[in-house]
Amino acid sequence: MGPEVVSILVLVAMFVIATLLPVNLGAIGFVAAAGVGVLVAGLSLDDALAGFPTDLFLILVGLMFLFGIAQQNGTIDLLVHWSMRLVRGHLVAAPWIFFTLAAVFSAIGALFAVAIVAPLAMPFARRYRIDLLLMGMMVVHGSLAGAFSPISVYGVVVNGIVAGTALPSSPLTLFLVPLAFNVVIAAVVFLLLGGRDLMGVRSHHVDEDRADEERADEERDGEDRPDGGSGGVAVRERTGTRVSYPQVLTLVAIVVLAVGTVGFGLDVGVLAMSLAVLIGVLSPAGNAEALKSISWSTVLLVCGVITYVGVLQEVGTTDLVGQGIVALGVPLVVALLLLYLGGVLSAFASSAGIIGVAIPLALPFLLQGSVSAIGMVAALAVATTVVDVSPFSTNGALVLASTPEDVDKDAFYRRMLVYAGTVVVLGPLLAWAVLILPGWL
Repeated sequence: MGPEVVSILVLVAMFVIATLLPVNLGAIGFVAAAGVGVLVAGLSLDDALAGFPTDLFLILVGLMFLFGIAQQNGTIDLLVHWSMRLVRGHLVAAPWIFFTLAAVFSAIGALFAVAIVAPLAMPFARRYRIDLLLMGMMVVHGSLAGAFSPISVYGVVVNGIVAGTALPSSPLTLFLVPLAFNVVIAAVVFLLLGGRDLMGVRSHHVDEDRADEERADEERDGEDRPDGGSGGVAVRERTGTRVSYPQVLTLVAIVVLAVGTVGFGLDVGVLAMSLAVLIGVLSPAGNAEALKSISWSTVLLVCGVITYVGVLQEVGTTDLVGQGIVALGVPLVVALLLLYLGGVLSAFASSAGIIGVAIPLALPFLLQGSVSAIGMVAALAVATTVVDVSPFSTNGALVLASTPEDVDKDAFYRRMLVYAGTVVVLGPLLAWAVLILPGWL
């Protein structure tokens, strides 16, 4: 039995063990990576663990730390309140606002738009009793809706790969197809996960806060505090009309995070960690407590699984499966299986990396001209990214990490798994049925 077959059997065993026993799947992944890599594939331990996602580790820890500080000093509550004021208390609009924010950030080049939006959207949903899975998936699908614009990372990668081949290309099609798919999916998610129940519902906090502000303005008009006492500058957490010094620092940090990653392409993890440390130096209060908001079980889960996927790639398991699919020879079936291969792998790893492998893997098949190259590339773009709702992928992990501390994360994780499983099963099939089977592209 070759290492490729053993690695697949071990992968199945990992999920069985993690499902039946209270053992972190990521911890099993690290053990499996070392065991299969060293004992079965003959790799050195360093090579077996080379797939450890250092960049993703730093992203998760840095963002959890930064937004843990924001949670501790009340900045999250402040932003949630302002967001609610923006929609004038109409809760039905809130998921679509966060969807749009994620889409815009993604379209203008933010690879980790979810990292910017999810830490704001999830506490918002918790406060106003919006289904957390609804809000989290709206943010992820929003980021995927804009992911293939010509100036986005995904768009540049795919268009660059296709440009280096003899295949025809259409950057506009590549952008619009995933955009349309994710808008439709978001609409379905919105309707199925309680969005209809939000219609006509208005938060009473907005009216109460307006009344509070008017009373506070009257009180300040009648007060004279030349001694600089707290009466005129008190922070009122509910209304957000007064902002404390730590909150100002945190708000500036969030703006710097967004501008630095979107406008200047700075590393998300390094920048988030640097900003968290800077806030800790300038305003130490609550910094130690913020460290407790880092969900190490989530970090272990994601990093362990991705490390094992690296072993699968190193021993040639993914190449073997891909070659076996292409050898089938029936164009429509080959196209469908390639989409599923890309989708399943991407559910456990970086979509940017998987799509960079999936297109070259499909190149010999595409050059045969049996199916539309433009349609197949667009379908691969959809199939390999729509599964980013998985808690093992970067975007899904960021949503899981942004879930408020008072939420049962194990239960939420299981809900995400059910949704991700549904998307993994249906996503590639829908992409094939719409983009490949009719042959209209």
